[in-house]
Amino acid sequence: MKQVKNTYFHIPNMRFYLSLYFVLILSANAFSQSAARAKLNIEKTDADIKVGAERTAVYLPMLIGKNIAVVANQTSLINSTSLIDSLISLKIKIKKIFCPEHGFRGVAENGEEVSNAIDLKTGLPIISLYGDHLKPTTKDLSGIDVVVYDIQDVGVRCYTYVTTMTNVMEACAEQKKTFLILDRPNPNGYYIDGPILENTYKSFVGIHPVPLVYGMTIAEYALMVNGEKWLANGIHCDLKTVSCENYVHSDWYQLPVAPSPNLPNMAAVYLYPSLVLFEGTVMSVGRGTDLPFQLVGHPKLNNAVLKFTPTPHPGAKKPLYENQVCLGHNLHDFALLYIRDYKGLYLYWILSSYNDMPEKDIYFNDFLEKLAGTKTLRQQIIEKKSEEQIKATWRQGILKFKIIRKNYLLYDDFE
Repeated sequence: MKQVKNTYFHIPNMRFYLSLYFVLILSANAFSQSAARAKLNIEKTDADIKVGAERTAVYLPMLIGKNIAVVANQTSLINSTSLIDSLISLKIKIKKIFCPEHGFRGVAENGEEVSNAIDLKTGLPIISLYGDHLKPTTKDLSGIDVVVYDIQDVGVRCYTYVTTMTNVMEACAEQKKTFLILDRPNPNGYYIDGPILENTYKSFVGIHPVPLVYGMTIAEYALMVNGEKWLANGIHCDLKTVSCENYVHSDWYQLPVAPSPNLPNMAAVYLYPSLVLFEGTVMSVGRGTDLPFQLVGHPKLNNAVLKFTPTPHPGAKKPLYENQVCLGHNLHDFALLYIRDYKGLYLYWILSSYNDMPEKDIYFNDFLEKLAGTKTLRQQIIEKKSEEQIKATWRQGILKFKIIRKNYLLYDDFE
């Protein structure tokens, strides 16, 4: 890979070193097999799990003879065929497509404007729900009976698909349309962690009082939104869900398709909950390299072990520090061999990088509060609180959330 030099397996603290040493001493062979499986699993999905979209016998009776709109992107598949194409072949009357951030084909970069268009294959109108048009209007849903939602989520509050889902759900409730969710597993659905969003910091990257990592599928989340009356004015949506088969929350589900341009593999998906907080700082997370959300660095970072240079890439046309050498760390292998098993946000990197940056007064930007959902985290980092001290302040909120969450689970939990 041309962008990354001196790549090495970063051991960020003594806790990880001791864990790795322990595993090596007890069973070098078992460790080797685990690493091999992790490398293999990044390229395949769990064939035993059947996602909601595949269960056509369950939901086709709800669609036959009705006018349908579909909220979809590149992850909306029945096996390897687009949900749109599959439904059309089954004589379902698709009238229009709504698409979230990154567009219908999933290639638009973070924050890039996504325009309305016509799908060249089907001739269907595509209506963007990103930018100035976040919620379907009365005109958008005129003549529509059922809106079908089928998009792969990654289980992190600031990942904007859950906001889009809520906006569509709210429009359906207001306009008396049925909203049908075809559920998909959550690849980060086997733990819960992070601060609860405070109402002051509601935005498109966080609209509900949930932890940063909430441990629910999109259908479970929608049931919670309805049940807790989180739609505008407490309005209730005519919500239907089609659950997955053979899925439980403790599963390590391997995504068959990248959910967005800068989450290209499972290492990035596992790292995203911890690294997304860097978007509220001056640090690069590897956008503009072959390893987005697997690298952390900055041109002036101390104690770095590799160099990488962001350049224009698909999904990152103008990356942070374009054509500048960044000093940092490669976390790709660490994600597959440790983070996947850690079952929590890993705060070491944001705490240590703050300490390793010479210009601490410009380390943060105003986006951190929206991502974290609280102003407390910034102050905790400045005060050099430990990871344990920071997480202790989240504990009560997480416990309260778990009580709410339990009411809406469709699958066996990880606890």
